[in-house]
Amino acid sequence: MILGPLEEELAKARAACRNRGRWGEGDVLGTLNLIDDAIRAHAASLVRRGRSFSLAQEFDEPGTRRGDRDLLPPRACTHWDGPGRVHGDEQAWHDRPRTAVTGAGDSATGIDRMRGAFTGRGVLLDVGRVAGDARGELPDGFAITEEHLRDTIEAQGATSSVRRGDIVLVRTGQLGRVRRLGAWGGYAGGDAPGLSFTTLGWLHRTEIAAVAADTWGLEVRPYEFAEPATDPLHRIAIPAMGLPLGGMWDLDALAEDCAADGVHEFLLVAAPLPVTGAVGAPVSPIAVK
Repeated sequence: MILGPLEEELAKARAACRNRGRWGEGDVLGTLNLIDDAIRAHAASLVRRGRSFSLAQEFDEPGTRRGDRDLLPPRACTHWDGPGRVHGDEQAWHDRPRTAVTGAGDSATGIDRMRGAFTGRGVLLDVGRVAGDARGELPDGFAITEEHLRDTIEAQGATSSVRRGDIVLVRTGQLGRVRRLGAWGGYAGGDAPGLSFTTLGWLHRTEIAAVAADTWGLEVRPYEFAEPATDPLHRIAIPAMGLPLGGMWDLDALAEDCAADGVHEFLLVAAPLPVTGAVGAPVSPIAVK
């Protein structure tokens, strides 16, 4: 899929998906505002068996491709990107200038300000199992469209219906493949299956609170533009929508359990490490069914 000129598509998506001012000019939570007390209480009621699943990759050299554990680079492990992460000339959340985020961090919307908000109803959309090969894996470069998301929800049944305030987890199967083959070289920054730029409308209309995937960067690579682009979906979802994005989530064990019992919803607790002023942070998410 090749989309139109990059800046034209970015401008259209920015106008269509903009959430500026929706929760006040001083807002620090973005779409996490959509998770209210009633949603958290309902999420707690989804725990039936008490079975818990860690969704974090191990932070070690094979998984992260880095040897110095003390540095803890936030995008070299399971992580959230918060509203302070900006790209190129993009403005930050609420149209703050990108210069508001400095080497000292983001004092206004650092991810530490969001640490109590990442608890709610989680929903697994196992696109790899529905649209992938016999192993439940999508090939690198596979663009997951809104149609794929809808087909996955239909195939999985009622417990995967996406509601306002949900935290949606998208499994592509890429992590399982690179783990099985030991082929980590392209996992960070290489070609990958992932969300199409065209899913931005769905992400906005469904009013989900956050979205994460088992790939390094969530969105499809190569990008869907004939001209050079850098994280085009991120450039709209984060600063225009205020939508937290997650990468490198380990969804395989959870996916096996969901396929076995037919239940794709669960309590999800996924607080990021509260690094002051950070634009992203490691997370050790727990899903409980």
